[in-house]
Amino acid sequence: MQPINRELKKMMDSQFQSRYNEMQKEILENQNVQKFLAENDQVANREMVERGLGKLYEYVNQHHDCSACESVALCKNAINGFIPKLTVIRGQIDLEYIPCQTKRMEDNRRRAASMISSMHMPKDVLKARIDDLDKSNPSKATISDVAELFIQKVRKTGELPKTGYYIYGNFGVGKSYVLGAIANELATMEIKTVMVYVPDFLSELKSAIGDQTLSEKVDFVKKAPVLMLDDIGAENLSAWTRDEIIGTILQYRMNEGLPVFITSNYDYDQLEKHFATTQKGEVDVMKAARIMERVKALTTDFEMIGENRRLYQD
Repeated sequence: MQPINRELKKMMDSQFQSRYNEMQKEILENQNVQKFLAENDQVANREMVERGLGKLYEYVNQHHDCSACESVALCKNAINGFIPKLTVIRGQIDLEYIPCQTKRMEDNRRRAASMISSMHMPKDVLKARIDDLDKSNPSKATISDVAELFIQKVRKTGELPKTGYYIYGNFGVGKSYVLGAIANELATMEIKTVMVYVPDFLSELKSAIGDQTLSEKVDFVKKAPVLMLDDIGAENLSAWTRDEIIGTILQYRMNEGLPVFITSNYDYDQLEKHFATTQKGEVDVMKAARIMERVKALTTDFEMIGENRRLYQD
């Protein structure tokens, strides 16, 4: 029996060595591993690589591309929401786990929502992308093209244009969806967007007067890298919300060159008429004109035409 046992052991050792060599080759041919070793060629040597094969194997077998991941809850990695990063610590190859893109986006939204309860990102736009935008008619095709152009400028220059878009049209034509697509594209570049549903936001600020968080909430919105005001004109307008809140936010962003995106059922002229009269019937044409000067300075207007998609939803 001994000769047979020896032969079996030799075969097993041979198979193990063959598989080990295969695995080693697969690891070392990985593009990211090669890039890491090239970046650390001053300290990396054969002995370090052999000792670090376990860490390299762990790195190669984790998911690195989060673009197809729907949420952190569905993450396939060992640690939900984290991806491995190769590093050298005390002469040894090691791993550290850093938040993935999806987790960073979710964390940013959670932090914003904890500050502003009227943060507005409907479920259907959470994963919207520029490529998903409807181009079924000329108005929608134009808006899709300018949204893509905005994103391309940011990717190319690394800077945010100072002018956003004012998208107006009937209920349910997809205005908010466009804002969501732009916000999600910006999030992939680590650019934070604050998107608020204006009627709820203004109601929330009235309540904030009592709990002394008003100033903090207004500052959070007006200083956001990118601000999106959804459904402006649908609010119950008061002189205070018009002059002290909307006017203050727009003036600050105009002075600082920070972009604003706005959706509304009104065109520029109709919105100016809305701003001219408060819910108490107070009329102030001059203050409405001043607000509209800021809106026009911060945005380029586009009309979106289409059917109300909400009528066809269950």
